[in-house]
Amino acid sequence: MPRSHASLPRLFVDADLAKGGEVALNKDQSLYLAAVLRKSVGDEVVLFNGRDGAWLCRLTSDSKKSVTLTVVAEVAPQTEKPDLWYGFAPLKNERLDYVIQKAVEMGAGTIQPVMTQYTQVHRLKTERLHANAVEAAEQCEVLSVPTIADEITLERLLSDWPTTHENRKLIFADEGEASSSPVEALSALKGQKIGLLIGPEGGFSDAEREKLRSLPFVVPISLGPRILRADTAAVAAMAVIQAIIGDWR
Repeated sequence: MPRSHASLPRLFVDADLAKGGEVALNKDQSLYLAAVLRKSVGDEVVLFNGRDGAWLCRLTSDSKKSVTLTVVAEVAPQTEKPDLWYGFAPLKNERLDYVIQKAVEMGAGTIQPVMTQYTQVHRLKTERLHANAVEAAEQCEVLSVPTIADEITLERLLSDWPTTHENRKLIFADEGEASSSPVEALSALKGQKIGLLIGPEGGFSDAEREKLRSLPFVVPISLGPRILRADTAAVAAMAVIQAIIGDWR
């Protein structure tokens, strides 16, 4: 998005966006613009919907219950949805929010909760995960909000992988792998579809690690000599993937 528009509020909406169209915000978004940010008629914001790019819009009403805007001009074309698949064992509270937000920032296209033997959280609120993904996209100028997939057990994920994720390699951050650089292993996957799997706070069980390492589509990597927290491991792994074979190149 042009730097001239970087200071404007950005909001995700479901409505279609095209020049001359009108958009009515929901109650929460209206309250945020009119009461929190004190925006009024004539002020500008940027809207996006994950389909039509980012658009400069101008307030035509500033009611705290229902703000309406006119779509003025496109400021950024729609980007393709990232292809990186990210699976993780759900964490508790703020750390779960952090993981979702950072996955969006790091370019995940699909975010998949995976239930493992040592997973500590078993009841997820999909609405909260989606809200965190939207908030991160709004703040970081991401135009394609990742898909939040329904939770799945590790056993089911692995058994279905060859058919549901055909020709996609699954990178497995293995805390039991001998400390080494992941560069060589990742470089060998250049040009291929990639998934990343991060385990829970207690790590994968021995049986889970054995199963993962036995599968032909799984690629174990080390993230260095130190044991990383699950949320730190997620960011570190996505960073090296994007830097070596992803969209940072």
